[in-house]
Amino acid sequence: MMDAIAGTIATAAGMFAGTNIDDAVVLTVLNISARSTGAPKRWEIWAGQYIGIGLMVVVSGIAALGLSLVPLEWVGLLGLVPIALGVRMLIKAIRAHRDGDPSPPAVATGLMSVIGVTFANGGDNISIYTPAFRIMGPRDATLTVAVFAVGTAVWCLAGFLLISHKRLVQVLVRFGRWIVPAVFLGLGLYILHRSGLLDKVL
Repeated sequence: MMDAIAGTIATAAGMFAGTNIDDAVVLTVLNISARSTGAPKRWEIWAGQYIGIGLMVVVSGIAALGLSLVPLEWVGLLGLVPIALGVRMLIKAIRAHRDGDPSPPAVATGLMSVIGVTFANGGDNISIYTPAFRIMGPRDATLTVAVFAVGTAVWCLAGFLLISHKRLVQVLVRFGRWIVPAVFLGLGLYILHRSGLLDKVL
C-alpha cells in the first residue's frame, strides 16, 4: 500500500517537474520583472500559476472522463502522444542547439496575463495529463493533484529564489530543452505500460 502511494507520488512529481521545466524559467523572468518594474506583483505570479495550472488539470480531468467509454487498453494508445511530442521537442532542441537559437520565455504584466502565459506555456501538458488521469483511480488522481499543488508552490518559490542565481538559470535554460523531451518519452512509455497495451504487444 505504502509502496503504491510512494510510486504514485514519485510519478506525479516527475510528471509535474518534467512538464514544467520551461515554466521555471518563465517564473524566474516574471520575478525579475516584478523586482525591477513592480509588475506583475508577486501575488499575481503565485495566483496566476495556481489558476493556470489548475485550469490545465480541470481540462485534462474532463477530457479523461470523456475517455471513460473507451477500453483502457485502447486509451494506452494516447501514450503515443507524449512520445510524439518528446520526439518533436528533441528534434527542435537539436536544431536550436545547432543554430544557437534558444526560445525566449514569455513575460506577463498582470494576473490575467500570468494566467494566460502559464496556460499557453503548458498547453502541451494537457495531452500528457489527460491519458495519465484516465489510467488512474480516484486515489491516485487525488494524490497527483495534491502533488501538483505542492509542486506549484515549490516552482513559485524557486522562481523567486533563482533570480539571485544567474548561473543556475543558465543551466536550466541550457539543459531544460533536453530534460523535457526525455520526461515526455518516459511518460509515454509509462502510459503504454500502465494501460496494459504495451504488455499485450510484447
